[in-house]
Parts: sequence; C-alpha cells; structure tokens
Amino acid sequence: MQDLSGKTAFVTGGASGIGFALSRAFGAAGMKVMLADVETDALAAAVKTLHDSGSDVRGVVCDVADAASVERAAKASYEAFGNVHVVCNNAGVSGGSGIDDISLDTWRWVLDVNLMGVVHGIRAFLPHIRAHGEGGHIVNTASMAGMNSGLGFSPYSASKFAVVNMSEGLATQLKPLGIGVTVLCPGFVRTRIWESGRNRPQRYGATQTPDPSSPAGKLVAQLAELGRSGLDPSDVAAQVLTAIREEELYVFTHSGASWRAELKERFDAILGAMDKAAA
Repeated sequence: MQDLSGKTAFVTGGASGIGFALSRAFGAAGMKVMLADVETDALAAAVKTLHDSGSDVRGVVCDVADAASVERAAKASYEAFGNVHVVCNNAGVSGGSGIDDISLDTWRWVLDVNLMGVVHGIRAFLPHIRAHGEGGHIVNTASMAGMNSGLGFSPYSASKFAVVNMSEGLATQLKPLGIGVTVLCPGFVRTRIWESGRNRPQRYGATQTPDPSSPAGKLVAQLAELGRSGLDPSDVAAQVLTAIREEELYVFTHSGASWRAELKERFDAILGAMDKAAA
C-alpha cells in the first residue's frame, strides 16, 4: 500500500509504547486511526494527544483476549470511519518464564493476549478487508524472542514464535488477494511491557513477581533494564510504515552481531539435524 493518506488504521495496544508510536505515525501520514486499548485512562489521554496534534483519531476500549471485545472494536471502527485498511495486532504482555514456577494462569494469560489476540484481530477484520476490495495490510507484533530461544521456557517466547509462524502462513495466502502482511520482531524497545501485570484481569489470578534473588528474578531485572535503554518506539513505527508501503514481511529493529549469532546458532542446529537425518 503505497498511498496511506485517507486510509484507516486500527491499532491494538494503541495507548502506549509501540502501539501509540504506530498510531502517531499513521496520523502523520494522513490516515484515520482507531486506537484500541484495555487501559481506559491511558487510552483517553492518547486519543487527546493525537487529536490535539491534528490527527483524525478515535479510541475504543478493547480486551484482545476476548473475541467479542475485538468484534465490538471492529464494529466501532467501521461506524466511525467506514472501511479499515491497516490492522495492527500489537497488544502484548510479558508474563513469567523459567522452570521454577510454571503457572498455568500465567501461560493462559500470555497466550490469550499475545497469540489469541492476534487471531481475534485477523478473524474480526480480514473478511471486511477482503470484502471492500481496496487492499490492505496486517501487521502482527511478534518479537526477537519469536526467532530464538534466549528466554528459555517461556509463554512469551512460545506466543511470539507462534505469531511469526502465523504471519508467514498468512502472507502466503493473502498475497494473491492484494493484502500484505508484516511481522514485527523488535529487540529491546522503550515500552512498559515489563509492567504488564498492571492490566492482568482477575480471571487469570494474581500477578506473580519472582524473587529478585532467583534466576528468574535476575533475568527479569536484566531485561527490564535493557528495555529502558532500548530503541525509541517512534523508530520502530517508521520501519513499520516503510514495510507496509514496500510490502515487506519481516521487520527486525535490531541487527547487531549478537542477534545474528543467536539466529545463526539456531538455524545451524536445525540444518545440522536435517543433514544427520539425510545421512
């Protein structure tokens, strides 16, 4: 989609972080934008900020883990703006990791938001985009954690691996229909994802904080610090806009030697196992 002006974008997790940066970039490109977020106050503040900057923007409260909530948000978008062209399934949470405390509630919460939230967004908007025939683009936010196993046994990594795979398959099926797909795989970005527990619904039980002295606690602290010094979300949004216009499947925000080395190690192991099977 080369010309975004006048088109409509829908962004989950739109009140902060990468979602807000995407919404701001879409507005600056002349798009109409529907921000969807589970945080009511943050959503209202984000909508006001973008409206004051001149963007044609609305907001809708949406829990992406709830299919009915996403359907309602889609309907609100059509009523506000008509046809929707760009859908960003961006909302995500971090959750716990490791083998010391395998909480089923945490696994369900992270998978419901990070994985099923993407499914719900595709299910709600794809028939609409196909029907209006004006072209479109779907952006699914994964992570570099969806390309390597550096976080170990983790619902976050598992969910992001799934989003990468879904996006690759979706891209193959939608290309003949003139609908693009991008999977966003950020490294460390300055967002509040490490504070995800603030939005954890009661149905998933209480937020569990690992002992700071435990291996899991130390890993969380280390990752949070890397996040605080990470890439600005606006830089990520600029890359996504380019990917939409140029119909790129993958967006990697970080390309340093350490990231490449981790990927190469994994891919080499896979190819080595295939070579062994062939022998």
